[in-house]
Amino acid sequence: MAAIFGQLVIGPPGSGKTTYCNAMCQFLEKIGRKVAVINIDPANENMKYSTTIDISELIKHEEVMETYKLGPNGALVYCMEFLEANVEWLITKILNLKDYYLIFDCPGQIELYTHHKSVAAIVEKMSQNLIRLCSVYLIDSHYCSEPGKYLSSLLVCTSTMLQLGLPHINVLTKFDQMKKFKDRLDFNIDFYTEVLDLHYLLEKLDEDPFTAKYKKLNAALISLIEDYSLVSFLPLDISNQNLLLQVKNAVDKANGYIFGGNEPQDIQTLLACAVGAVNENEKMSTLESYL
Repeated sequence: MAAIFGQLVIGPPGSGKTTYCNAMCQFLEKIGRKVAVINIDPANENMKYSTTIDISELIKHEEVMETYKLGPNGALVYCMEFLEANVEWLITKILNLKDYYLIFDCPGQIELYTHHKSVAAIVEKMSQNLIRLCSVYLIDSHYCSEPGKYLSSLLVCTSTMLQLGLPHINVLTKFDQMKKFKDRLDFNIDFYTEVLDLHYLLEKLDEDPFTAKYKKLNAALISLIEDYSLVSFLPLDISNQNLLLQVKNAVDKANGYIFGGNEPQDIQTLLACAVGAVNENEKMSTLESYL
């Protein structure tokens, strides 16, 4: 049985998951790829795309809240546990999409990826059925404007990568909004995307009256992130085709699509996937144009 490839789009509320799914779907279709968008967020009410599979066919968020007298977050956890218990329903539908590339639009409740086990169990079951996924973690680029927020983003990304156990790409979204808070950035853009020497970040944390009182904790967290050395970010403005291409290429390498996919690709796209899209000078020129 041939593998089916795709990406699991995750991230906190407001990070742009649904917008990303719609933009990436359209981008991939332009280059000739058949795409199926799968919504596994039972609370998603503002979908800009047409779903091929929707968790609401299996369970409805509002009905869970009403039946079990749960709040929105509790009902969401219940829905994901219900999907885990009935994962064969999802896998059966996916295996009928053999010629499609999959994009999963996921819930925005962070604990589902950092320490709750349902999503990890669902992912593991799909992997056993040759569904090859890469998790794409979206973070609002505004988090770069404050050292504490940026540190929290690094921690969440690290925790998620370890919990899910998937090939993983981190993306800074809404890069077109960077100009609004560029005066609040302590470092150049490449510091945030490449996650460079975090001791400079620690100095900024110690200068902030709010975070300075957690000096030892900050140092321990910085050390933890550097010890794992897993996190870096790709910038994304969904209106920029070059940045969409960079994300697409990174995901294709991470989940193995470039080795087992079926789409017709031209020489330039293949080379971009092989060497990492663009050279550093072109990359920095693109990023600096946002400031």
